[in-house]
Amino acid sequence: MVLYISIAISIIFVIWGIFYSDSLGKVSNILLDKIIDQFGWFYLITALVILLFAVFLAFSKFGRIRLGKDNERPEYSTFTWFSMLFSAGMGIGLVFWGVAEPIFHYAQPPIGISPESTESTIMAMRYSFFHWGFHPWAMYAIVGMSLAYVTFRQNRPCTISSTLYPLIGEKANGSFGKFVDIMAILVTIFGVATSLGMGALQVNGGLSYLFKIPNNTMSQIIIIVLITLLFILSATSGINKGIKLLSNTNVAIASVIMMVILFIGPTAFILDTFTLSLGGYLQNIIEMSLKTTPITKDPWLGAWTLTYWAWWIAWSPFVGTFIARISRGRTIREFVLGVLVVPSIFSFIWFSVLGGTALHFEIVEGFNIASEILKDVSTGLFVTLSFLPLGYIISIIIIVLIVTFFITSADSSTFVLAMFSSKGILNPKTNIKIVWGIVQSLIAIVLLLSGGLQAIKGISIIMALPFVFIMILMCISLYKAVNKEIKEHK
Repeated sequence: MVLYISIAISIIFVIWGIFYSDSLGKVSNILLDKIIDQFGWFYLITALVILLFAVFLAFSKFGRIRLGKDNERPEYSTFTWFSMLFSAGMGIGLVFWGVAEPIFHYAQPPIGISPESTESTIMAMRYSFFHWGFHPWAMYAIVGMSLAYVTFRQNRPCTISSTLYPLIGEKANGSFGKFVDIMAILVTIFGVATSLGMGALQVNGGLSYLFKIPNNTMSQIIIIVLITLLFILSATSGINKGIKLLSNTNVAIASVIMMVILFIGPTAFILDTFTLSLGGYLQNIIEMSLKTTPITKDPWLGAWTLTYWAWWIAWSPFVGTFIARISRGRTIREFVLGVLVVPSIFSFIWFSVLGGTALHFEIVEGFNIASEILKDVSTGLFVTLSFLPLGYIISIIIIVLIVTFFITSADSSTFVLAMFSSKGILNPKTNIKIVWGIVQSLIAIVLLLSGGLQAIKGISIIMALPFVFIMILMCISLYKAVNKEIKEHK
């Protein structure tokens, strides 16, 4: 039932987008405005509460509980574990926004800050850290921890509905549980389609900038089709071959790129930027977490922070489930600290290196990067790299990195979708993975036809709203389960 209903809803959406793309774009914009206006505060508070709850679990008496049997140990090495969870959790988005977001905040900062000023430069990096730091990884951690606990410690199916069993009992196996699993599938499809669409935009932008290939919707559709074939091929090889190999490759390439740019770029500026931004982020994290604009109604909040929070919520069923699948045998403390801290630090360094380099070129060197990014966000990274020694070669490697991140994210998500729609079995059938791979790609194409990046971002926010309530129930359910276990073992 879960499989058939989810596919039916997805097909209806695809048909709507293909034949009535303008209508889809208009409806999504109306819903988007309503949700941001009425529920923006709810997204902000929920995201902060989830972060605090994850930290509480790590440092409380529950931290020693193992996500598996007491004698089990981790299935994957620490490096491979980090590589796989990072590739699934950030991937394309980090490459897409590494230069573009800091420059956007520098040129178009939040209300009350002068554009292209010293303050906007500081806030540009601080908010980039904020949007890609602890909050998103906390959302992934809660979903992943809940699933790993009920799957590997309580021997329940690896489905989102199973995480609610400690709270609602057998209702998790009934119609409400099926509704939860269908919602998780739909949220995952649209969340991942967002990244697939962005990946296609940036691959096309890079190829256009480097090789003059037309930068249009048709080129982007062709890119999605070609990469779909590649990730379906990877999906058929299983988690221990395709995903594991690509994830390790992704992190290795990304790390080399960061080191090269750090040493051939404005090294001192990058390191100063990292230090200042990290301090500002840690000092102001609570204020930024709860910042709203009820009087001015500044659209910046909806365009950035709320969009990101909704995006991470939309990704949390997929990434959380994937992280759960590869985290068997780790303790809650090890899990939370690993998922929260290491990927966040990697993101901070990435933004400092790429965003810091772009800001240096814009502010100190006088290169006009901001105008290029405001004109076409997908080419911002390649414009920045063109001012570096070896920039052309690095740009080609970046395109390869985007493609491998693209494949890894799509491969991981098809694996998770197949699990969700196969009653939570840990090694779903290949044909179901292929079906979901095709469906995801079709939805990414539909979103591109319906308005490009704006439609892609809007659909994520809309689809994430119902899942926020499910995540709150998951937190309550997880606390009830681990608290009961601790009491029984006293």
